[in-house]
Amino acid sequence: MGKRESFSSRLGFILISAGCAIGLGNVWRFPYITGKYGGGAFVLIYLFFLLVLGLPIVVMEFAVGRASQRSSATSFNVLEPKGSKWHIFRYFTMAGNYLLMMFYTTIAGWMLAYFFKMVKGEFAKADTKQIEGIFGSLVSNRNEMLFWMVAIFVIAFVICSLGLQKGVEGITKVMMTSLFVIMIFLVIKSVTLPGALEGVKFYLLPDLQRLKEAGIKEGIFAALGQAFFTLSVGQGGLAIFGSYLGKDRSLAGEAVSITALDTFVAVMAGLIIFPACFAFGVNPGGGPGLVFITLPNIFRDMAGGRIWGSLFFLFMTFAALSTVIAVVQNIIQYGRDLWDWSLRKSLLINGVALVLLSIPTVLGLTDWAGFTVLGKNIMDLEDFIVSNNVLPLGSLVYLMFCVSRYGWGWDNFIAEANAGKGLKFPTAKAVRFYLTFILPLIVLVIFVQGYMSMMGK
Repeated sequence: MGKRESFSSRLGFILISAGCAIGLGNVWRFPYITGKYGGGAFVLIYLFFLLVLGLPIVVMEFAVGRASQRSSATSFNVLEPKGSKWHIFRYFTMAGNYLLMMFYTTIAGWMLAYFFKMVKGEFAKADTKQIEGIFGSLVSNRNEMLFWMVAIFVIAFVICSLGLQKGVEGITKVMMTSLFVIMIFLVIKSVTLPGALEGVKFYLLPDLQRLKEAGIKEGIFAALGQAFFTLSVGQGGLAIFGSYLGKDRSLAGEAVSITALDTFVAVMAGLIIFPACFAFGVNPGGGPGLVFITLPNIFRDMAGGRIWGSLFFLFMTFAALSTVIAVVQNIIQYGRDLWDWSLRKSLLINGVALVLLSIPTVLGLTDWAGFTVLGKNIMDLEDFIVSNNVLPLGSLVYLMFCVSRYGWGWDNFIAEANAGKGLKFPTAKAVRFYLTFILPLIVLVIFVQGYMSMMGK
């Protein structure tokens, strides 16, 4: 195996890891559930959970990556006690990464398609019914969706083929910086619309009455789930970037920076969506409808809407692509770590495999639309497996590996996490007790809750 690449700068590492975490959930899920569960009241609960739940596991995943200098394909082989079986987990993370790409690239393709539709002015003269029709015809057109899905893969694989520094780091830096700039422009535009202030109040002023009406228990579970899923912990996506990292910075500080960027994007997304919805008297629902039907209606009525709409979908494409590039880089590294493949060989084999495996998601929306498992189409089923199984169970493995003497162990984890300058991970007995006995239970509750809410539907 040749010399392992590393990041050229700390900024590159932070932006790529944040890019892995920043995805479509920040934009089409976070603002909606924040609005539903009392605005600022929900944000405070969410931030609390992010701190006590998400952050420790992010640090653990980075630590396993950095200490082993490997992706999750072989990181456990390097660190596990002799004779233990932690390394079997690699097949779980590999499956999780593949599954995520199998449905995520279809949605990323929609974003790219909408960017071009906005630029061309397809929404300018369309009424609300026609705007619904544009989305309807995209998600029922197999060939168009396949084209955009393959386009996303081609972009990601070309970037990864340029190597870590020139490709993944260099291009993600440009993309994430553009994402933040575009976002700030859109926020300024949105909050200065007539009547926008009501939307800002609805979104950010804590409203305990609204939280009570929606259900405090439900609100707490929604915050718990969002805090957990937003960081993409548990499937080795962050471990890979930890493995390219030097020992000069402690890991808790890096994890805080990444979590802060992820939260910033989620909160700012709401500052784009709610003021605009209130200014135009539109109900800000969640999910695909918000992004593909509600917002194009608003851009159509807005002065200079075609430009603002194009910028918005460019921002969405960057948010989606940053995740795709991060996960594809992880998948390519698996082949290199596990079977000593060259970069070219790993690109070729994984490229063909991923495109072929992603076709059923598109077919599940078109030719196989009647096919469901547990009442879910192929895309929703893949999403459920990743979000409600791979992420919580994978996080549990990282957690137990770092705190248990049957795994890597607390002392090894702390030594790795706190190597270098910067914020240190707390070593108090109470923290260790919480991470060993309480946090695993919370993660199991999230896992069970996912199934309970599915059965309840």
